[in-house]
Amino acid sequence: MTFNQVFKAKKILITGHTGFKGSWLCTWLHELGAEVVGVSNDTVGHPSNYQASSLDSFVQDHRLDIRDADKLSELVKTVQPDLVFHLAAQALVRPSYSKPLETLTTNSIGTANVLEAIRGLDKQVAAIIITSDKSYDNVEWVWGYRETDRLGGKDPYSASKGMAELAIRTYVESFFNEENSNIRIGITRAGNVIGGGDWAIDRVVPDCMRAWSKKEIVQIRSPGATRPWQHVLEPLGGYLTLAARLLQDQKYHGHAYNFGPSADQNYPVSKLIDEMSKHWDQVRWQDVSGGENLHEAGMLKLNCDKALLNLSWQAVLSFEDTIKMTVDWYRQYYQNPDYSMHEYSVKQINAYTELGRLKGQYK
Repeated sequence: MTFNQVFKAKKILITGHTGFKGSWLCTWLHELGAEVVGVSNDTVGHPSNYQASSLDSFVQDHRLDIRDADKLSELVKTVQPDLVFHLAAQALVRPSYSKPLETLTTNSIGTANVLEAIRGLDKQVAAIIITSDKSYDNVEWVWGYRETDRLGGKDPYSASKGMAELAIRTYVESFFNEENSNIRIGITRAGNVIGGGDWAIDRVVPDCMRAWSKKEIVQIRSPGATRPWQHVLEPLGGYLTLAARLLQDQKYHGHAYNFGPSADQNYPVSKLIDEMSKHWDQVRWQDVSGGENLHEAGMLKLNCDKALLNLSWQAVLSFEDTIKMTVDWYRQYYQNPDYSMHEYSVKQINAYTELGRLKGQYK
């Protein structure tokens, strides 16, 4: 079945819909004919993809803190979703050091609250719970982490995602483990997602775009750190693939999947910046490494064999295409700041899915 056939007319609740990944997922699902309902807290940055792509014109917008279990449960019961994508989170490593309790409670207790709200539904519902590649206990080995590897975290953000994974496993085994359960859960892990519309603080691509759009020098903290760079549409395509399978077949229930780029797509930050400079004029950056004693992983990569074997999913874009799509989106935005980016985002989604079809990825 195609994505259109699976998701058309489905009522889909997305937590964190005003965030970077959540806003792109809203756009994609709306194009597939889904009825999209979003829930986020009151904080929306400016600029943001949510605003730039005019999501308020087609998303049912609700604002609450997912740490408020009663309000969240009431909303879920009112919406009666067919499918839930849980993306709401405190999503940055470095702020987790200044706000550890907020990070831990939002990412772990917030996830438990989502699962508890779903448990209260008396209907069939599937949920894709998004955690992070940083939920793994990262010992910085050279091979990719598999879904069965040990979870953990040295920093508050990573720990919060490991805690969320424990909460998910508890609910799957304690409440959703019967063969005739109405609830089906899928777990996804991805990281270092880039793409147009991300303006988060302390991320390398948004930092570059903000600085370069003003012809300023961007300060880069760890140019030698390697990451599995992937465009935002790659993991979202994985989430949609898993959701489609989960809606159709119980055997995917309770399984975790990594969604990342090909194994040879781990590059240092300096290489990312060099590639970005091919598509943006007057690029300048400065190495400001050192001076802070905060733990930050030097190497982190995922093994995505399980997604390939069980879901027939694999990344579509090359590193070069990933960077070009990302920079092209920002150029379009900064050249036309008064126009909605919705149509351009849809254009990129269509181009991505067409490339995926040519490679046998998406029907």
